[in-house]
Amino acid sequence: MSSILTNNGAMVALQTLKSINSNMADTQSKISTGKAVANAKDNSAVWAISKVMEADVKGFAGISDSLNLGQSTVAVARQASETVTDLLTDIKGKIVAAQEENVDRDKIQTDITALRDQIGAVVGAAQFNGLNLLANTDTTAGTGSINVLASLDRSADGVAASDINVGKQDLGSGAATAGTMGTDIGDNNAVADGTTGAALALTGTPAAGMSYQLASAGGMGFSADVTYVAREGDTLQDVTDHMVARLNVQAAEDGIDVSFAENATTAGQIDFTNNTGAGITVATADASQAASSAENDGTVGGGLELLSGFDVSTDAGTEAALAGIESLIQTAVDSAANFGSVQGRIETQSEFVSGLSDALKSGIGSMVDADMEETSARLQALQVQQQLGVQALSIANQAPQQLLSLFR
Repeated sequence: MSSILTNNGAMVALQTLKSINSNMADTQSKISTGKAVANAKDNSAVWAISKVMEADVKGFAGISDSLNLGQSTVAVARQASETVTDLLTDIKGKIVAAQEENVDRDKIQTDITALRDQIGAVVGAAQFNGLNLLANTDTTAGTGSINVLASLDRSADGVAASDINVGKQDLGSGAATAGTMGTDIGDNNAVADGTTGAALALTGTPAAGMSYQLASAGGMGFSADVTYVAREGDTLQDVTDHMVARLNVQAAEDGIDVSFAENATTAGQIDFTNNTGAGITVATADASQAASSAENDGTVGGGLELLSGFDVSTDAGTEAALAGIESLIQTAVDSAANFGSVQGRIETQSEFVSGLSDALKSGIGSMVDADMEETSARLQALQVQQQLGVQALSIANQAPQQLLSLFR
């Protein structure tokens, strides 16, 4: 049945055209924004996931900046450590040359002083953005290292930051002040005259500012106390290494035929050899000195502290310098190696963060980006459907006119 009051064909054509126009609007939105999910209305679940991932990408951009800053800072410290190593090697050459008696030792000492001053200049300039990783004389806990922001770790419990710890080294040549004694290593030893292969024991847990000392009155025959003040981050092994170097230098200066070495199996134990006939006695010292083992108010010296005392103008000074230079070179080598290792780790982490950011961006794109080839083909199809819909609506609207011809 046909009616001039209700045009069912026109209503159907109109609804079809509205649907086509709605699809056309969605397709045009995808083309203009490039996204299939531009807002939460399009797909709330996918939109929420994409926003969380976008926040992570922003975070990793900041982490990348942090890693670049950390890498530059460590690179400066590594380069300075390598330069100091080269300068110490030059100093060793001068010290070896001074072993010959028929040389001008005063001139050699002048060269050594110039090289020592150059080391000070290199260490002082080895800073990046005000941070010098070759200075570690602060006694405040936690100042012996810095943390470089390395990653954001997301889990069911939330987001946590992870860091790469960079330990400071110290290649300064400033001397230490003992302050209150932490442990007198003579307190724990009673070694008889002429003993070979005996040992001195270091005790206590090192803390920044804690002094370790073998007093000159302890029977070794030294002309001065042998002291090392621990720095932040030092282990008992570090303290042992530094004390061994200082004991050997002092023995050489005083012409005492004895050499010291760390015990390979017992931490904190210093063995000495070549003691036959040296007449060395390390007696048990005043027990009150050991009672102050918890105090740590000494002034920390530089890692190359022994360098400031080198004087090859005398036979004893030449022997002492030769005894001490190897430990200083090893200190500089260890510093450069540590910084090199950390720099490599930071570079690896930086590459990982860059790749991770790219992967996250790709994942976000696969969820929310529009398939432009498909969208283009769909737009063309909708344009055809829209034209046909307009024509269908026009034909449906002409049906009542055709009914009028029946009354003519």
